[in-house]
Amino acid sequence: MATPMTPPRATLSARGLACLRGGRLVFRGLDLDLAGGEALTLRGPNGSGKSSLLRLLAGLLRPSEGQILWNGATIDADRDAHRARVAYLGMADALKPSFTVAENIAFHAAIRGAGEAAARQALTVVGLAPLADMPARRLSQGQRRRTALARLAASDATLWLLDEPTLALDDAAIAMLGRMLGVHLQTGGMAVVATHVDLPVASAGTIDFGAAR
Repeated sequence: MATPMTPPRATLSARGLACLRGGRLVFRGLDLDLAGGEALTLRGPNGSGKSSLLRLLAGLLRPSEGQILWNGATIDADRDAHRARVAYLGMADALKPSFTVAENIAFHAAIRGAGEAAARQALTVVGLAPLADMPARRLSQGQRRRTALARLAASDATLWLLDEPTLALDDAAIAMLGRMLGVHLQTGGMAVVATHVDLPVASAGTIDFGAAR
């Protein structure tokens, strides 16, 4: 009997990236390599380029120099396909205040093509099932951030791009995020995380934006 072949891991790479914002050179000559099951940490002071790199990797910005490659092909070849494989969490929670917690997650899950079961499971993962019927406008900052994280749990995206995901989270919620990341990586996902906090998950490497470029 033939042995089933293990599917190849997805790969993300960048070569010679440069980013200009408002006429200012943010960084230049940046390379990275990431494969399924790996996480990359971004470090550095505010304004050093971490958020810009995440937006480049998400396809929300275009590099002024260099290329971003998925499985060896530039993401410009099919930007719709790239957006479908990315889950991007910025520093804004991006919730609809009049929607309940459950409605916010269900709305996002529907956009991503996931069903109601995935949305309900996501609320359980982040510990917000008891608040499912609460309008988002009544949530604390920590609860709003956990609701935003639930969008990741409800998503089948391969690449998670997280910009300071621990904002407003207490130690227990940070540990929960670490578990979420661990499961995502174990199932072949990958993550790029800009953070000032050490997350309880193994990192494949770190890009230090505090160093001169």
